[in-house]
Amino acid sequence: MPKGHHVVVVGGGFGGLQLVNDLKGAPVRVTLIDRRNHHLFQPLLYQVATTVLATSEIAWPIRQLYRGRPEVTTLLGEVKGVDASGKTVALANGQAISYDTLVLATGATHAYFGHDEWAPVAPGLKTLEDATTIRRRVLLAFEQAELENDPARRDALLTFTVIGAGPTGVELAGMIAEMAHRTLPAEFRRIDTRSARIVLVEAGPRILPAFTDELSAYARRELEGLGVEVWTGRPVTDCNAAGVMIGDEFVASRTLVWAAGVQASPAAEWLGIEADRAGRALVDEDLTAPGHRDVFVIGDTASVKQANGTPVPGIAPAAKQQGAFVARVIRARLEGRPAPGPFRYRHQGSLATIGKRAAIIDFGRIKLKGALAWWIWGIAHIYFLIGTRSRIAVAWSWLWIYLSGQHSARLITQKEILGEGASRLHH
Repeated sequence: MPKGHHVVVVGGGFGGLQLVNDLKGAPVRVTLIDRRNHHLFQPLLYQVATTVLATSEIAWPIRQLYRGRPEVTTLLGEVKGVDASGKTVALANGQAISYDTLVLATGATHAYFGHDEWAPVAPGLKTLEDATTIRRRVLLAFEQAELENDPARRDALLTFTVIGAGPTGVELAGMIAEMAHRTLPAEFRRIDTRSARIVLVEAGPRILPAFTDELSAYARRELEGLGVEVWTGRPVTDCNAAGVMIGDEFVASRTLVWAAGVQASPAAEWLGIEADRAGRALVDEDLTAPGHRDVFVIGDTASVKQANGTPVPGIAPAAKQQGAFVARVIRARLEGRPAPGPFRYRHQGSLATIGKRAAIIDFGRIKLKGALAWWIWGIAHIYFLIGTRSRIAVAWSWLWIYLSGQHSARLITQKEILGEGASRLHH
């Protein structure tokens, strides 16, 4: 067997790591390239943004994960292009990495639907840097409101707008509301944090459109019970430092968070293949790039159709299944066996939390909501965390918050100026 076969994996997310893990023992050399040195458990990223968890509880150094795998080389670098005919990957530093098999698992970033100028005032949530930026802005808004004497500016500081009501938007809005209405009131003297407005905006007719009407309606009622204003059927038409235009109505809001859409990495451009509207590469049924038998594209980078014609959702379980499938294909090729049949996604359920005591779960025939769903959601997420230490730390943080109502990760670690007016305290 070809022991020198070189597999290059670009992206250390769920799909990329699952692939590398499943290639253990195969006659290959693996080079894993990522522009960050850590693997991130993205489903809990919103909890870093809302002061529930620390960054170290949901991220792990990639080198540490593979310290016992001498056949795996980890490179910290950014890929800028692919030469499929020459079978090389171009890095930003000018180096070219050759491959026998290439797997692109480069993920996605925020999509502002042609309004990239909104990004500085309405950050999205895809990385640890995004999470700490949002956390800093949320905490600074309360701090600056405490200093502010002008009622209009204070109200704008205490208005938080989340744009997009998928799971991330719903989870962010619910946790910000929990913090404002239940965690912080006893800690401020000049403002009542319970007067904060949390506005959740969805252009579509209802929140959580991937869930059933019943579960979506339940989530809306729970959010409104937490004090969240849910606006549906009205698209955002402008974002700036002063606030957000929702349809034809302006809301003065100094803290905006974008959770409305994603744009795939430019993998399709690198390969010169067709992509969908979100930039995801249209791949063949075995997840190879059309015309490139030795290049696979997986996770949020790929557009994959299910048997019923609908696209495979861009969620962690799908990426993991794709990574495992590609590992089986590579093994079969190296061993001279027929490759497995076309990729088939197995949906394992959809989950979303609303605050710290309620959730919704859709397992198909089984649908759950409320406190029981929240406990199942928590157990499932703890199970998929990497390492005993992380599981214990996250379980303890959640238990502490559940019992005490206090968030332990409320640190402002970088200075940021949100605008004039916050320092105008008159004695």
